[in-house]
Amino acid sequence: MAGNSQRRGAVRKGGKKPAAGSGGQRRRGLEGKGPTPKAVDREYHPAHKRAKAVAKGGAGAGSRGSGTAGRAPRRTKGSSEMVAGRNSVVEALRADIPVSTMYIATRIDSDDRVKEALKLATERGLAILETPRGELDRLTDGAVHQGLALQVPPYEYADPRDLIDPEQPGIPLVVALDGITDPRNLGAIVRSVAAFGGHGVVVPERRSVGMTASAWKTSAGAAARIPVAKAGNLTRALEDFKKAGFFILGLDMDGDVELPDLTLAAEPLVVVTGSEGKGLSRLVRETCDQIVSIPMSSAVESLNAGLATGVALYEIARQRRA
Repeated sequence: MAGNSQRRGAVRKGGKKPAAGSGGQRRRGLEGKGPTPKAVDREYHPAHKRAKAVAKGGAGAGSRGSGTAGRAPRRTKGSSEMVAGRNSVVEALRADIPVSTMYIATRIDSDDRVKEALKLATERGLAILETPRGELDRLTDGAVHQGLALQVPPYEYADPRDLIDPEQPGIPLVVALDGITDPRNLGAIVRSVAAFGGHGVVVPERRSVGMTASAWKTSAGAAARIPVAKAGNLTRALEDFKKAGFFILGLDMDGDVELPDLTLAAEPLVVVTGSEGKGLSRLVRETCDQIVSIPMSSAVESLNAGLATGVALYEIARQRRA
């Protein structure tokens, strides 16, 4: 009945005591500790170490843009590339494009192209890996590989400063590209540079084509002899060439001087070629000593970048020989 203290469970049994409270410790633990110290004030942060080195006048004391003295020449690498498809693989092997590995699908249906690819790869001592088709699909990012693919290693770019004092004999002649995005144009220009006594090519780091397998193939082997340098800032690289005694010539259909009237052919030169559509960028144009045009029939609006550069290099070489 209600109020019966003899009922089972009505009497509190001894045992657990009430837990003590936190005494406000948890609340205090949630309180803020003030603003985060600056990076230079944190002992183990790289910024603190750099600031400490500057204070001591150590190696880290220099600032960006303070000069390049004492720095080793920079050589940058691109990314590896996959060449997929039987025709593409055979053409790449015929052109002696650098290859690290050839992949061939398991149980491939052999034909003349597969046999030639295997023969060329074996003669060059390339690594040949038999690969399941699913893995080959993944390696080529879903491209139509037909059971054959090549891995092209990253191209090792030179530093533009390497071309200021080239190792090859002759009056220095360098080609710089401004906004060229077609690898076949780059390959054709590298080939023309080799044919007409040039010493190298400079490409900007951004908004420009690099030395892809297609560029290698179009160069017809010249890319193995002509260095291609990559510039972080093309305008700044051109200014460095000017300080070293080079004259900068920009190719443009609205040039101030026609190519046959060029008087600077005997001087160290950098020939700058812009894209076929946009031409030279404003800053690059302002850096040029002369803007040179190629006289053409009025029926033709312009030449593509590869052809225009080849014509200019031929005329410079002709005048130098004369």
